[in-house]
Amino acid sequence: MEMKSDLTSKENIKPAWLDEDHPNFERWKRGRELSVLRGRFVLSIVREYMTCRKLKVLDLGSGEGGTSKVFSEDNFVVSFDISTIRLKRQAENFGLINIVCGSSSRLPFKEKSFDLIIIQDVIEHINQESIKAEKLYDLLKENGVIYLSTPNKYSLFNMISDPHWGFPIIAVMNRESIRKYFLKYFRKNEVNRQDIAQLLSLSEIKKRFEEKFLIELNTKKSVSELFNGNKGIVWSNFHLGLIKILISLKLHRLIIRFANNNFGFVNKFLTSTFYIVMRKK
Repeated sequence: MEMKSDLTSKENIKPAWLDEDHPNFERWKRGRELSVLRGRFVLSIVREYMTCRKLKVLDLGSGEGGTSKVFSEDNFVVSFDISTIRLKRQAENFGLINIVCGSSSRLPFKEKSFDLIIIQDVIEHINQESIKAEKLYDLLKENGVIYLSTPNKYSLFNMISDPHWGFPIIAVMNRESIRKYFLKYFRKNEVNRQDIAQLLSLSEIKKRFEEKFLIELNTKKSVSELFNGNKGIVWSNFHLGLIKILISLKLHRLIIRFANNNFGFVNKFLTSTFYIVMRKK
């Protein structure tokens, strides 16, 4: 399977995430710097479901490219993103060559092309119709796996401080409401952004994917890694500060104890980010 780089789409303005004057610049910069660590965390989860060697991997919405870099050490990885700027950075920073520019609504791949599809912190940024369960199902081989991570819409912690903006309540708002009631007054120059994050609840994820896939949460592992110092999981000031407070009060041991992979109260209303593995039914 050979892929050619397609960097033909144009981005005429500097994206917000590279604007040093943007209030979120440091948060986004920290996330970029941790992209490889984040990729290693993804690998640690996926390894529990399959042998991660000689796989054909699609990194869908690959961002800074750290995850593609990690998986490409032992596998064939296609790094797919809508941003030409991000793809160019991937080539420059990590030497990635199997890079494809395009929209998730038009994935140019044959059926049963991939053993693994990675959708890392992407699904909340795009329209529901852009990534359909049926299309992902068709792209996967028979024993294929999807890794999906996304912030929790109803997490108490995200309601206090939204993971993208750092403001309260925004986590439960839809894309148009964020544009109308938040961006219009606090981020006027971003009011026309197409990638405004609209978070998903656990129920919404189940409704969207459970017909085609078996859905498994990995909250226990993520919580354990978080309190053991894994820097590739959290990078917002609020969440980092909260972790320090919990550790200082020795409450982290209680949280680790109560963390679970069930579809109950803890994961519906407390877990900040879902780390999900989906397997074809």
